[in-house]
Amino acid sequence: MTVPWRDRRGRLIKLKAVVFPLLFVPGLLTAAWLASGMLGARPITEAIHETGLWAIRFLLISLAITPAARLLNWPQVLLARRMVGLTALAYGVVHLLLYIVDQKFALLTVASEIALRFYLTIGFVALLGLAALGITSTDRALQRMGRNWKRLHRLAYPIAILAALHYFIQSKANVSEPVFIAGLYVWLMLWRVLPQAWQRRWVTAPVLAVVAGLATAWIEFAWYALATRIDPWRVLAASETLRYGLRPAHYVVLCGLGVGLLVVARKAAPLLPGLRARGA
Repeated sequence: MTVPWRDRRGRLIKLKAVVFPLLFVPGLLTAAWLASGMLGARPITEAIHETGLWAIRFLLISLAITPAARLLNWPQVLLARRMVGLTALAYGVVHLLLYIVDQKFALLTVASEIALRFYLTIGFVALLGLAALGITSTDRALQRMGRNWKRLHRLAYPIAILAALHYFIQSKANVSEPVFIAGLYVWLMLWRVLPQAWQRRWVTAPVLAVVAGLATAWIEFAWYALATRIDPWRVLAASETLRYGLRPAHYVVLCGLGVGLLVVARKAAPLLPGLRARGA
């Protein structure tokens, strides 16, 4: 049996060996907080929220791996994509199981809640989609399905939208993190629609950062306008200044600019030995 950090020939893959244990850290911390009573008055509910949040985070990370591989000229990182995607599924399953525990294993109640509550319905559909991707993530499935495999796995994009919407509705009025996640998702999707020649340019990341930041501000505006009684214009005005601290749109821009700096540093690194030699 091949372990996750080795290839089919038994050779160690260092990147996977580093990434694999890190994937367990959020779950282990949540379990430790749950066991020690650090999750407040409703510990199971908080654990449900934590595992669901990490399912979305890992799903977003899996979508970010392809841009990272191309922008940073780091193809080896693609080796971790399947592992991260399966981790998103694992946290999603634990998220559902904890909800069943919270409902005292009343499966009929769980089923009726999922059917009647819209945000639970779309969350469950997203989890089913992740399960379909997880089941077909093997090399054998890839060989059997051929081109259809890639078409199926493009469902990760709408699945991420459903997961984010589930998070939005569950969060109600305080949607700062769902808005931030939505902004990062916009950045990732904008990058994917660019021509391949543009995808590798260092200027792509900061330009997309500005565009995604503007989109993030308007996503937040739309949410407050449609789903709450809070004045959306005041929320939008808060994103136009730093007077009230950093808003989700600002964080999206900063993340995009950070990616741009990493790309520049990656491209400049091979030039440093030559510059040092000339200086000497």
